Amino acid sequence: MSRIFTVSNQKGGVGKTTTTVNLATGLAAVDKKVLIIDMDPQANASTGLGFTKQKRLLNSYGLLIGDYTFNQVVVKSPIPGLSIIPSAIDLLGAEIELVGMERREYILRDIIAPHIKMYDYIFIDCPPSMGLLTLNSMVAATDVIIPLQCEYYALEGLSYLLGSIQKIQKTLNPRLSLFGIVLTMYDRRSSLCEMVARDVRSYLKEKVFETVIPRNTKVSEAPSHGKPALIYDIKCTGSQAYMSLAREVLIRDAHLMKEERVA
Repeated sequence: MSRIFTVSNQKGGVGKTTTTVNLATGLAAVDKKVLIIDMDPQANASTGLGFTKQKRLLNSYGLLIGDYTFNQVVVKSPIPGLSIIPSAIDLLGAEIELVGMERREYILRDIIAPHIKMYDYIFIDCPPSMGLLTLNSMVAATDVIIPLQCEYYALEGLSYLLGSIQKIQKTLNPRLSLFGIVLTMYDRRSSLCEMVARDVRSYLKEKVFETVIPRNTKVSEAPSHGKPALIYDIKCTGSQAYMSLAREVLIRDAHLMKEERVA
C-alpha cells in the first residue's frame, strides 16, 4: 500500500520543507518511487529541487482549480525515482477560490486517488497554517510527519496541531494517523534542546523518531543551489541524519504494514 505523508507544522521555520525534500530524496535513493506535492505558495520544496519560476508554469494551483490534469503537472526531478508537482505563488489565492467549491476539503484527495499506486511514498509539503490547503493535504493523506524544532514555543504549537489532527480524524479522514515526530535544528550543546527532546519523548514516546536532525550549515546552503542536502553534500552531518531518518521510516512503515495485515 502506498503511504501518503503530509509534512505539517503550523509554525514556520522548523525544517518542514527541508525534511520533505531530504527524506523524499533518501527514500528515492533506495529505489522507492516517490512523489512530492508542493502545496505551499512559497514553493520552497520546488526551488529546493531546482525548479525555478519558469519551470513551474504547470503547478499545484492549476491542478486544484481544474486547469491541468495530474499527468500534466507531475514532472521528474533530477533525482532518479523522485517526481514533484511544483507550486506557485498563485496558491495564495486558492484558499479563497476553493471556498465555493463542492467537497472543497476533498479536492486534492479526489484528484490524486487514481494515481496513488504509481508511488511507494507521496509527500505533501504544507504551508505553515491550518487553512484549506493544509486541510486538503491532511484529508488526502494517510499519515502525518511533524518536524519539531527543539525550542520551548514549539511544544505549545505541537499540542494545538495534535488536536487539529484528532478533529480531522473524527470528521473528515478517519484513516489519518500520526506517523512520527522528527526533532529538527538540534544542538547538543544546548540544555534547552535536551529538555525539549526529553519532554516530547516522555509525552509521545515511540511516536518520536530516534533520529534527530542537527543544525547544519550544509543543509541550510543546499536549497540556494537547487539541490537537496543529500545531493549537495552527502557526507555532512545533516545529510547523514536524513539518511538515518529514511531508514527509520522504512522500518516503521514495514512494521505498521505487518500490523495492518494482521488486523
